[in-house]
Amino acid sequence: MSITIALRVMVMLLLFSSCSGRKKEMGAAITERDSLPVMDTKGVTTLISDSGITRYRVNTAEWLIYDRKKPPYWAFEKGIYLEKFDSLFHTEASIKADTAYYYNKKELWKLIGNVHIQNLKGEKFDTELLYWDQNKKRVYSDQRVRIEQPDQIIYAIGFESNEQLTKYRFFKTEGIFYVDEDSVTPSDTLKTDSIK
Repeated sequence: MSITIALRVMVMLLLFSSCSGRKKEMGAAITERDSLPVMDTKGVTTLISDSGITRYRVNTAEWLIYDRKKPPYWAFEKGIYLEKFDSLFHTEASIKADTAYYYNKKELWKLIGNVHIQNLKGEKFDTELLYWDQNKKRVYSDQRVRIEQPDQIIYAIGFESNEQLTKYRFFKTEGIFYVDEDSVTPSDTLKTDSIK
């Protein structure tokens, strides 16, 4: 019986000590729901198919979705890498960036930092900022861009292109252009026709 009384006394002491009038310190509650992502996924590797055939692979260390931000967006702040495959799973094209944001309502991608793209023709694009507007089917940048083609390297401040990066226009260009001197005819040479 003395053990039972001792246990009751200990329980009462614990209860009284926890109910003392001291106020516990608590952190401030987050009242703004839009400051938190609705989804936070780490270590993402996903395959995307088109008509039942795997066409794309996306790798990212972290994928955050903010559905209450104005405008709502997806954040890939630890980098993103995307590959496009052919029917034999060989990489045809790729996109890599240090940071990416996708504004899903606008269907607009913003790629930031060490943006590297290789298109279907094997041309390589390097810049620090690139936008891809899926609604307008347009890729563009107002930053310095380096384009490496098999026969030349082009530097420009700003460019715009179709989504496949196969038809593009540069602004403020400079670069290294190779010229085949045998195929060039002087502009001041006159050609004359002869009749026999």
